[in-house]
Amino acid sequence: MALFNVSFFSHVLGMCMQMDVILPQRAPGKPPASKYPTLYLLHGMSDDHTRWRRQTSIERYVEDMNLAVVMPSTHLGWYTDMYRGLNYWTYISEELPAVCREFFPAMSDKREDTFAAGLSMGGYGAIKLGLRASGTFSKAASLSGAMDMAGLTNVSPPGNAFWENIFGPIDDIKGSFNDLLAAASDLKQSGKPLTDIYMWCGTEDFLYEANVKMRGHLTALGFPLTYEEEPGDHQWKYWDEKIQTVLKWLNINKNA
Repeated sequence: MALFNVSFFSHVLGMCMQMDVILPQRAPGKPPASKYPTLYLLHGMSDDHTRWRRQTSIERYVEDMNLAVVMPSTHLGWYTDMYRGLNYWTYISEELPAVCREFFPAMSDKREDTFAAGLSMGGYGAIKLGLRASGTFSKAASLSGAMDMAGLTNVSPPGNAFWENIFGPIDDIKGSFNDLLAAASDLKQSGKPLTDIYMWCGTEDFLYEANVKMRGHLTALGFPLTYEEEPGDHQWKYWDEKIQTVLKWLNINKNA
């Protein structure tokens, strides 16, 4: 495997950004039979682009897989075009895949080869990519994800002022573009192909009830859903284990 630390300019955000990228490495003269499927692996609220490789063995977990992994920094933008701030949704859903495919031509640009996963805030972002950018992402996985922003934003800290800068008036979140339950309903009603979704959450996690709510909603809509839960709370020792489950769930052809 090869690990790239990439600094680049985002035209959407108007500033320099960073990402870590893991790519399969083959012997000279042995090109891959096809371009690499790509997993966009998103960080949580207190993290940055380095946390997945610092807190897990993600590079070792994918070393025998035909898979590229992109770990971008997205600050505290909540994968959203902020009400007062920057357009992190446009960045993550449109600009970043285009930049990655330009910088690394071996990455596939096919929907069936493009996936998202993340933890906590990144779980929200991953499922949002799967539901609101389903033309690009065919599979999305959440570990301890924030599935119900209308409920979460009423919890302090950091308080309503923080959330309103991101999502706008709190009372307007439900049913909006940034509401994952609404996003699932919208995708179902659109008639477009439904995204495959994986969810895991610990039963002692403060986000557990929101995950149960999302599970019921997706099941009622007929989404292809793999849902798992077990004792656990909101910490890396669970996410390190469960990202390995996500990699198996992706079902990548290792011989490609």
